[in-house]
Amino acid sequence: MLEKDQIKLEIREESVYPNKEIHGKIIINYDGRYDTIVINSQIEDSSDIVKYIEINGKKINYNYPRISLFKYDLPNPNTVEFSAITTHIPKNTSKVKFRTSIIQEHKEIANDVVFLEIRKNEVNDDKAEL
Repeated sequence: MLEKDQIKLEIREESVYPNKEIHGKIIINYDGRYDTIVINSQIEDSSDIVKYIEINGKKINYNYPRISLFKYDLPNPNTVEFSAITTHIPKNTSKVKFRTSIIQEHKEIANDVVFLEIRKNEVNDDKAEL
């Protein structure tokens, strides 16, 4: 049986607003072989997506909710840092589910899940406190 923390996903923000960057870090503590690290994102009750804009300091333009990173392409195979952004505007708030997995020969070895809240906008949050 594998340990629970073979892979850990951390999101710096607890909540974000549309068009604000999301910063994440994946820590891999798996000693075995693996081919790929996969990051999935899903905005609940929406067909909108989270767009990945940076991986390990390298700017990218990736307009899909799932990105696969090959181990041999990673400068440090134990850590992946990423930035993402969404244009999704919720009615009030929405949740984003981020899920990362370690993949070896088409099999999932381990995964971690983190949720993030998207708020409608900063102006409405200020007014709600009054």
